Amino acid sequence: MSKAFRLSSATICALAIVTPAAAADADHGKDIAKRWCAACHLVESGQKKASDQAPPFSTFAKMPDFDQNKLAFLLLAPHPNMPTLSLNRTEIADLADYVRTLK
Repeated sequence: MSKAFRLSSATICALAIVTPAAAADADHGKDIAKRWCAACHLVESGQKKASDQAPPFSTFAKMPDFDQNKLAFLLLAPHPNMPTLSLNRTEIADLADYVRTLK
C-alpha cells in the first residue's frame, strides 16, 4: 500500500469520531461558540470581551494548515488550559465548521 493511502488506526478513529453523518451546520456552531467559548475567545467580530490568554477564533481559521477535522479532534481531547466541554460530536463538527467560515 502506498504512503498516501496508509492511515494510522488513530487517524481513522479520529475521522470517524468527528465526521457526522450529516453536513456540519456553521450557524449552529456559531451559537455553540457564543455559549461555550466566548468567555475566553473572541468568537465573532464585534465581541467586546475575551481573555487575553486565548486566541481569537479567526486566528485559528487563518492558519495556513487549518483543518476543521484537526480542530474537531482537538476539541474531543482538549488541552489542559481549556475547560471540559460537554459537546457531542455533531456539535463539535458544527463548531469547527463555524471556525472554518472565519477565514
